Amino acid sequence: MKALKCRECGREYPLAATHVCEFDFGPLEVVYDYASIKKSLTRQVIQSRPQTMWRYRELLPVAKEPTVGCQVGFTPLVKADRLAKRLGIRELWIKNDTVNYPTLSFKDRVVSVALSRARELGFTTVACASTGNLANSVAANAAAAGLRAYVFIPADLEQGKIVNSLVYGAQVIGIKGHYDEVNRLCAEIAGKYGWAFVNVNMRPYYAEGSKSMGFEIAEQLGWRVPQHTVVPMASGSLLTKIQKSYQEFIKLGLVEESPYKVHGSQATGCSPISAAQKAGLDFFKPVKPNTIAKSLAIGTPADGFYALKVMKETGAAADDVTDDEIREGIRLLAECEGIFAETAGGVTVGVAKKLIASGKIPAKDSAVLCITGNGLKTLDAVAGHVGAPREIRPSLREFESLLTADEVAPTVA
Repeated sequence: MKALKCRECGREYPLAATHVCEFDFGPLEVVYDYASIKKSLTRQVIQSRPQTMWRYRELLPVAKEPTVGCQVGFTPLVKADRLAKRLGIRELWIKNDTVNYPTLSFKDRVVSVALSRARELGFTTVACASTGNLANSVAANAAAAGLRAYVFIPADLEQGKIVNSLVYGAQVIGIKGHYDEVNRLCAEIAGKYGWAFVNVNMRPYYAEGSKSMGFEIAEQLGWRVPQHTVVPMASGSLLTKIQKSYQEFIKLGLVEESPYKVHGSQATGCSPISAAQKAGLDFFKPVKPNTIAKSLAIGTPADGFYALKVMKETGAAADDVTDDEIREGIRLLAECEGIFAETAGGVTVGVAKKLIASGKIPAKDSAVLCITGNGLKTLDAVAGHVGAPREIRPSLREFESLLTADEVAPTVA
């Protein structure tokens, strides 16, 4: 790390717990000494290290060795041939963060960075505003690190995500309002109490953790950037950091430069970024969320402007899907590849299907879908939509009746 730098005016700041430029209120971002990193960070050095996100530690914003989440990352990149056939594309890969350690979502990446940096800066209390997955990760990682944790969530979150925060002993505060109202309250609390809010005053460090997903994709593809990457958008930060990860690998000579597109996906019930992209606008209109994809339900996305800019620069597209299309996407991924994703994964699969059908992702190309959370967290969204068990008495005759009804002959040894 060299400094924090305003993404608008370019002014630099010390590497402290701050996130907004005092001159133009632009967001601050970590900048690195790439010339120094290029001398030491090679493919061979990376491959000699443990298979976690910290194998790329020179490109992550901690001053020393990480102390939180040392086992996070390096999740599978799965070649999804059956799903590729269903969607009508030559080659498809799933970046499967449904199995990320420890709380089964990509948020473990950003939290391990934020809390490692918070410890370096001397914080003992950490907190977040969350739509669910971030709350789970802050609660779990804070518990493992011996830090006091407060997590603030909309009170109507999925029960699975609420329980998954409470179990770690964090102080869970349910706010009677949507995420943007939660976020505004957290900004006030951060200012008054001086806690390390991972996505407020620690946001410049926190957001950089998302790059590790892009680093892993490029390495796991044999040191190349995919032609197309489809990313779910809530704040829009993940999409911008995937783009930054590809650019950093190109700059450091770890991958060859080649054309690529980073596409965005949202739920129709909360689609300010995709609506703006489809209308050809450089700005978005805030919305009030109304979707089953609660992890993406941010009506005023902090990085929406920058996500639009990345899609424009890479020639990419965005789209959105209804609640029914989200459920269809969840089922497609589960039935074709045996991966149970939460609602955000259904959004990504559903949007990829639309982009392929429209030719915005050509059928002859290759694509990576970023699946960011586990379906066990959002059972409420699919309960009653995936069928029910067929019940019989413990009788071979009744079982064979089922087989007959299915027009499947019993197998005889």
